[in-house]
Amino acid sequence: MNRIEQAVSCFDQDFPCSQSILAAYGPDFGLDRDIALRLSDGFHGGMIGMGNTCGAVTGAIMVIGLKYGRTAASDIEAKMRTIEVTREFIKQFESRNDSIICKDIISCDIDTPEKVAAARDQGIFNMICRYVVQDAAEILEELLQ
Repeated sequence: MNRIEQAVSCFDQDFPCSQSILAAYGPDFGLDRDIALRLSDGFHGGMIGMGNTCGAVTGAIMVIGLKYGRTAASDIEAKMRTIEVTREFIKQFESRNDSIICKDIISCDIDTPEKVAAARDQGIFNMICRYVVQDAAEILEELLQ
């Protein structure tokens, strides 16, 4: 199974988008899968259901940081590369999904348990978020080469 399939499979196992992306890619960059899952847990639903930046986007930005991020404050080249790749990811993601904002992508608020349940009942997560995870993973595949 390739990383795109791993991300979608993780989502299908009921992990949200942020966790699906980081768990699929993190181990390739030395991040233990369980730690990746814990680290990215608060980013789903646009920052724990607040509808802000999509979890697939935040998960992908963490992956970009794992590959290109700097470990020394003086490493300006790594900083600039991370900025460049992150901006390109966002540009491509917005091109596919019209936004990086969760509530805009799914066209609803999920800021209460009742609203999450209603979105789940309507199949919004499976109809939209599953494909958003796939989009993010496909873009990452291109940018990480």
